[in-house]
Amino acid sequence: MIQCYITDRRALRAGESLLAAVSRNLAAGPDWIQIREKDLPARELCELVTRALQCPNPRGVKIMVNSRVDVALTAGAAGAHLPAGSPPPEFWRRLTPIGFRIGTSCHSVEEVRHAAQEGADYVFFGPVFDPISKRSDRPARGLEALSCAAMSVEIPVFALGGITAGNMSACISAGAAGVAGISLYQGGTQPVRISP
Repeated sequence: MIQCYITDRRALRAGESLLAAVSRNLAAGPDWIQIREKDLPARELCELVTRALQCPNPRGVKIMVNSRVDVALTAGAAGAHLPAGSPPPEFWRRLTPIGFRIGTSCHSVEEVRHAAQEGADYVFFGPVFDPISKRSDRPARGLEALSCAAMSVEIPVFALGGITAGNMSACISAGAAGVAGISLYQGGTQPVRISP
């Protein structure tokens, strides 16, 4: 099971910087970190990603960038995550090095299938449950929809939305290859590897 921490500097615990949260999760937390700070200008985002990549990373955690393939490439990140409605992964393949991961966000089984056909390496599917850290206009899809999405493609499908230590096992049992979330990893004071 792969675990992915998605950053949100607006939801940090009091007194903690985003780099501090990234650093403690690099120490003993999830397998991937997706830097998702969509409102930052490209230069600031690139500086943030570069600084995150310079933090000690003894476990080889993969750092990805949300939305900005250009920033991910410039900073040397392991990949980029494309929001719904972005140019398809196959569009970016001619610009990215071998091994560069490209994932997409999906909200239906049809979108998951389409993402796989367009060359995505993985997808985030959700919200599976009602989100904890942000509001969503989309209704929770539930475990049955997650299972259908995971069975519909050969690429990894991650559960996203309302993921907690208590419901993580159910997501994996439903067929998810991993889980992704903000509050699951950002809320604590110690680096934590969550066990399903």
